[in-house]
Amino acid sequence: MAAVLHALQGILTIVIMIATGFYLSRKGWFSESFSSAVAQLVTKVCLPTYMIVNLTVNFSHDQLIEMSGGLPVPIISMALGYFIGHAAARLLKVRRDRVGVFCTVFFVSNTIFIGLPMTLALFGEEGIPYVMLYYMVNTTMFWVVAVHDMASDAGVAAPWLSRKTLKVVLNPPLLGFLAGIILVMLDWRLPMPIEASFRYLGGMTTPLAMLFIGIAISKASWSEIKFDRELTAAMVGRFVICPLCVMVCLPFFALPKLMSDVFVMQAAMPAMTNTSIVAKVYGGDYKYAAMLTVVSTLLAVITTPFYMWVLRG
Repeated sequence: MAAVLHALQGILTIVIMIATGFYLSRKGWFSESFSSAVAQLVTKVCLPTYMIVNLTVNFSHDQLIEMSGGLPVPIISMALGYFIGHAAARLLKVRRDRVGVFCTVFFVSNTIFIGLPMTLALFGEEGIPYVMLYYMVNTTMFWVVAVHDMASDAGVAAPWLSRKTLKVVLNPPLLGFLAGIILVMLDWRLPMPIEASFRYLGGMTTPLAMLFIGIAISKASWSEIKFDRELTAAMVGRFVICPLCVMVCLPFFALPKLMSDVFVMQAAMPAMTNTSIVAKVYGGDYKYAAMLTVVSTLLAVITTPFYMWVLRG
């Protein structure tokens, strides 16, 4: 029961920040350019600095080497989710131009804008490096596999690996994570003024990310949400099948309890926000992608306390 209350407190903190963004957006405080600027600030400044400070302050050389043993779990579990998603799409006869979006929602989660702040609220800073391990696999699977599928569904030729793909995969948050790892492995610390500046900049990650989610939800078209079997199946995949895939893998790897818990929670996060953006770029059904993303974000308010109860119970 204490775990559920702790999860609810963390969720309530996040919901209040999301609700603030939602309310102020509806009041007309934020323009489209402001929303874009917030997303850029979080991904290109706040997250990279947060990663560097978190790793250099909280981890040692030996701890990082031990931590790398957890990488097979997200790789195997996401591969399982991907193939199950395609099987479900065939079974449900999902429209050809929606299969890539449907499967992406199935096996890729929002590890940054929601997963990282959620982990921080529920597990503390000790869980953040494990989020980044999951994120390394998650972002690679999204930009290499998911984008290829969504582009193919729209009739666009998209190579599995290209210079553009590599550039997107090696994004600022991941580069910040890698920079932090290098500093720890070399046993270097940042000069105090730089470390303090990075700490302040990184501290803006959670509130800005939650405001962004609130703004995005406020702009959703609720009339376009259709609760049919496709939406239900996509949500079952996102919140039931993918976490179960992680749980199935865990007995085969001797991982620390906190790492295991973080991996399960990351697998149970909402759909990747970039799904609708990529679908629009390649001419896919981006409205369908946006609908699934919004519904999954709202459902996370219910599913996250449930999984905290499962993990702690």
